[in-house]
Amino acid sequence: MDFLSKELVYQKSPQQLTAFLYEAGIQQLQKAIECIENKQWAEANMILQKVNDIIERLGAGLNYEAGIIANQLDTLYNYMANEVITGNLKKDVAILQEVRTIMEQLATAWTEALNMEITSGQREHYRKTNAYEQNVMIMKTEGEKTNEN
Repeated sequence: MDFLSKELVYQKSPQQLTAFLYEAGIQQLQKAIECIENKQWAEANMILQKVNDIIERLGAGLNYEAGIIANQLDTLYNYMANEVITGNLKKDVAILQEVRTIMEQLATAWTEALNMEITSGQREHYRKTNAYEQNVMIMKTEGEKTNEN
């Protein structure tokens, strides 16, 4: 991600930035694994601190209004961050490879979701459906209040 200018980053959508964070996390984990294998402890430590920073940023970007998936991702990010710390302390490549595998799976799923093109007709359908659901919830809540009185 060193090649990205600030202007380019500001032009990206939050979804694209999330994809960049996944990719950077995967690359940094691979570098850290290589450093550990070459017994470059200090460099591995610095890189793994960056990995935890990336994971923290991924967690900070969660939209909890999205539902249960946000809570599940938060739990997964916390697990990954803890495993990175454990892998760093023990200099355990297997632990870090597991975190890299999880991050690769998340990146793949995220990229697939980004690549699914939503046509304007589908967007309009989702907008109308969402508006309908919100109105139903409001009407139901108001109806429940009326029945209570």
